[in-house]
Amino acid sequence: MSFSSDVKQELCKIELADIKQRYSQCYGLLLFASKFSHREIVFKTENTYTANLFESLITELFTPIIEKQSTLKIKNTNSNIYKFSIISPDDCRNIFENFGHNVRDLKLKINRANIDDSEFCADFLRGAFLSCGSVTDPQKGYHLEFSVQYKTLAENLVLLINEIEVLNITPKIAYRKGGYVVYIKGNDAICDFLGYIGAGNSVMVMIETSAYKEIRNKINRQRNSEIANIHKLASASAKQINAIKKIIDSGKFDELPEELKTLANLRLENPEMSLKELGESLAPKISRSGVNHRLQRLLQIAERI
Repeated sequence: MSFSSDVKQELCKIELADIKQRYSQCYGLLLFASKFSHREIVFKTENTYTANLFESLITELFTPIIEKQSTLKIKNTNSNIYKFSIISPDDCRNIFENFGHNVRDLKLKINRANIDDSEFCADFLRGAFLSCGSVTDPQKGYHLEFSVQYKTLAENLVLLINEIEVLNITPKIAYRKGGYVVYIKGNDAICDFLGYIGAGNSVMVMIETSAYKEIRNKINRQRNSEIANIHKLASASAKQINAIKKIIDSGKFDELPEELKTLANLRLENPEMSLKELGESLAPKISRSGVNHRLQRLLQIAERI
């Protein structure tokens, strides 16, 4: 199962004692379904738990005649598509009007009267997510989205989420393949949203994954930094050794001051040592900058040769 499926499974297991909560959640499921009008209601999902929840809610609240179909997906033989159709036109009209929608409405939009109490916003958004939402595996990225058919409905959803003070989230809209995508990015924002609609366990998974990724990235940064420093040290050491050998080959090594000859021999014997380590190996010890100064003098002498 995918992370998105796990989230939906967790959400579907939430027990709602209040009939108004179930009503609000059912409204979210229906409003963002494949078809929701006074003539036709069709709900589709790939998630077994969502399918069972929808069938249970719609039957409890409206007792319509339902035609249920299950077909194997062509591109993914491990998943089924569950399709629920309300057979009777009278049932469709009754459900549509029961949520305060009018047959004369030109555009489908969120009827705020069904979620007039902020207490029921979470239930409505949970239903909407179960109906048309998905979330990326936190191992791969941080992206949550709703696939919405109509622009007005997408704009209504953005406005509703934006108005929820405890979330402080401003979703964005993108046009994709004849429809609209309302999306939320960022680990913190997605965790806040999932927590708000009741997916607490999934939030913990995201937090743990994020922490693990941060630690792993930190280790990788440290390792890369160490590798870069090793390359830098090796390059500088090779340059210094070549300069010293050039001085030796020219016969001028014995003419060097004693402190330069001592450091030159130490470098030849210890190509892996850092400047600090070279300085600490001398007697008397000298600072890193002192070692660098003497090596620069050796390099200048080699250049003159």
